Amino acid sequence: MAAFRKPGQRLFHEAAVSSRVRDLGATLSRDYAGKNPLFVGILNSAATFLADLVRAVDIPCEYDFVALTPVSPQTGGLFLKDTATSLEGRHVIVVGASTSSARAVEYVARSFAARVPASLAICTLLKHTELCADDVHRAYHALSVESDAVVGYGLDHLGHYRELPDLYALDA
Repeated sequence: MAAFRKPGQRLFHEAAVSSRVRDLGATLSRDYAGKNPLFVGILNSAATFLADLVRAVDIPCEYDFVALTPVSPQTGGLFLKDTATSLEGRHVIVVGASTSSARAVEYVARSFAARVPASLAICTLLKHTELCADDVHRAYHALSVESDAVVGYGLDHLGHYRELPDLYALDA
């Protein structure tokens, strides 16, 4: 078994993450009142966030998941698992773990736009301040971080650390 680095500095304690997800749920509840939005999480890293987020909204909603091959500028990506729900006429919110996975989030959003949703938004747990150029827009995000190597709360490094309730910067 390979040796894995221990997580480094705690960026956000579980209580702070939970509080911000509840706040985001309240915002989405207000913005999508009467619309029955469809939240679509990108597996695997967004699963924990999506589960907590849909419990934090107080409006009717549905959720689904997609899984992708790695997305590159040259080849795009492929859906390993697509939605089971039609997106046509739906208010769709693509849920990703972070803006460091911007290629995947943008690829899913572009693919979904062709399916004629009523509206399309992007929601991420983390907004990476150093990675967000003007052309990378996120309609919603829970937390801002500077590090692009974050683990815990569903985010991993080589499959490890997803189970940690807090968010940590991964030491080099």
